[in-house]
Amino acid sequence: MKKGITAIISIAAVGGIIALGLHNNKSEEKKKEDKKKGKATKVDAYVVSPTRLINDISVSGSLVAMEEVELKNETAGRVVKLNLPEGKFVKAGTLLVKLYDDDLQAGFKKLQSQLALQKQIYNRQSQLLKINGISQNDFDQTVLQIEALKAEIEVQKVMIRKTEVRAPFDGVIGLRQISIGAQITPSTPLATIRREDKIKLDFSVPEKYSSTIHPGMNVKFSLYNSDHLYDASVIASEREIDMNTRNMKVRAVVNSKSEELIPGAFANVKLTMGKNDAALLIPTQSIIPKERNKSIIIAQGGKAHFVTVKTGIRQVSSIEITEGIQPGDTVITNGILFLKEGDDIKFANVKTGAL
Repeated sequence: MKKGITAIISIAAVGGIIALGLHNNKSEEKKKEDKKKGKATKVDAYVVSPTRLINDISVSGSLVAMEEVELKNETAGRVVKLNLPEGKFVKAGTLLVKLYDDDLQAGFKKLQSQLALQKQIYNRQSQLLKINGISQNDFDQTVLQIEALKAEIEVQKVMIRKTEVRAPFDGVIGLRQISIGAQITPSTPLATIRREDKIKLDFSVPEKYSSTIHPGMNVKFSLYNSDHLYDASVIASEREIDMNTRNMKVRAVVNSKSEELIPGAFANVKLTMGKNDAALLIPTQSIIPKERNKSIIIAQGGKAHFVTVKTGIRQVSSIEITEGIQPGDTVITNGILFLKEGDDIKFANVKTGAL
């Protein structure tokens, strides 16, 4: 009994599949007959007209201090004086850190005393030389001693200066890393100093836009947590394409003033690379990509005609056509997958104006 029911169900299923196949075949044959009879395919289209196109691109960037230095000392020693006011402004040349230098100061005074003595000897020998009371060789030796002592004194001054850390430029001191009495070496970080009256903006642009970047070019940027736009001006570029990223590094100086502009912050940079008041734009879905080129379908005398085109700037829903069409051409935007060269077409919807 069960076997009989199973057989009946199987026969019914096979019959349904055969009937569906016959129905599909009839539908395909009907479509072919409609084409043979010259029945037009309904499509949507867009009439091309000149449109103003502004080429804007967005790239990532970072804010950088105009000047920033990690303060370190040139020699090792013990800190005896500390003047690192965290978060405060200091003038260039301000003494920030002083190391122990009593031994160097004592040596400096010793050299000064020796120089003073040699100068007295020089004065006496100058008088004796006039009356031939001393040989020229002895006098020259005294002169040589004086010059040697002067050179040693200069060396000692340099050694003393190396026990001092002074502000290299006007700026704001960062977080202090040492305390009074600390024993430091040339590799010990003391603090940072940043110039905050101006800030730089570093970003990179794709290789194809590298030729359009030039000093003085205006750029806009916003921070990650705000839509407010700030102004900056390009001051220089690397003039070299990075082989790994195929980008060129660019640096601009920020013209805007705001407490939100902090070195190290992320920036979304917006660049206007040019504009075209007579650009020909079409919807992106109209493009038919091929292996070596791109094509579109235009309407000519009520029939579909394939045209090879060259594209330019791509936007969200439109793309620029730089070669292959003229203003006034009607471009097929929907149903292009079912069309062949010379097929009859009928417009269901035709759009004009801006996309």
